[in-house]
Amino acid sequence: MRRRTAPPPSPLPQRHGVDAVRVRLPAGGPWATVRDHLRERLSGTGPGVVDGMFEGGLFVGADGRPVPDDAPYEPGMYVWFHREPPAEVPVPFPLETVYRDEHIVVADKPHFLATTPRGGHVTETALARLRRELDIPSLGAAHRLDRLTAGLVMFTVRPEERGAYQCLFRDRMVRKEYEAVAPYEPALALPRTVRSRILKERGVLAAREVEGEPNAVSRVELLEHRPAGGPGRDRGLGRYRLVPRTGQTHQLRVHMNALGLPILGDPLYPEVAPPAPPGDFRRPLQLLARELAFTDPVTGREHLFRSARSLGAWTAYDDWAAYADGPGRQ
Repeated sequence: MRRRTAPPPSPLPQRHGVDAVRVRLPAGGPWATVRDHLRERLSGTGPGVVDGMFEGGLFVGADGRPVPDDAPYEPGMYVWFHREPPAEVPVPFPLETVYRDEHIVVADKPHFLATTPRGGHVTETALARLRRELDIPSLGAAHRLDRLTAGLVMFTVRPEERGAYQCLFRDRMVRKEYEAVAPYEPALALPRTVRSRILKERGVLAAREVEGEPNAVSRVELLEHRPAGGPGRDRGLGRYRLVPRTGQTHQLRVHMNALGLPILGDPLYPEVAPPAPPGDFRRPLQLLARELAFTDPVTGREHLFRSARSLGAWTAYDDWAAYADGPGRQ
């Protein structure tokens, strides 16, 4: 079997902590020039945008030189360019560095900050911020944490070591512990292990449980609870420890909802809510990635990291109305 060669390094430096986009021209097709192909491939950018980028010399080849607008189409050719980042509202909460050595960086991410660039979140992501703040252009994500979830996330410093750390998560060799605030149900026997089959369909916001062999396993424990009473507290609240044994999308949120304990601030479970307007940070999801523990695959060190963050619905329990309607607490 013929092995595909690695692409050449990007001739363009990062911009705002974000890599240039790399395009490899596919084999075959009706295109006479590189511009013809990119007009079709990037049609969503709007009329005239690709032509304007050619005129500005913004498409470059492996040698870093601008690609002429009449350059003939060559299958397998690489082209790089920077997308114009979307307008983003800055996430006004700090991104703390918990640990840093020559191999990894562990950060304590706030709610609302995406882990890596995607969709409308590009420069306002943990990866882009850390690349800028720590001056580590090679930094890459070892795993991802939902944008709405706060807590610990790990990045790798050296690209050649990234696979070793990603395998830790793929092979379930990282012990992850989460904390959540949700309604308290005294009739529910805890702790318990929840097993189900979770399906997340592309283009559908919420995941769902379906019949079949379980692919998601979570341990749910009640740490403490507070009584009902007062505005918005008809059931009381519980603080829960959640330990996922698998890594399905939205797994903990789905399992807590299935138990009748939807996590506070969740815009998807039990019902999909209208999206919050940009800059609305009042209702953070009350889910925190509290601990990461693993054996470093490169150094052999035993690591245990713990988030210093707290969940606002618990710390603001005596001021529930202010939490529900006021600015988000981090």
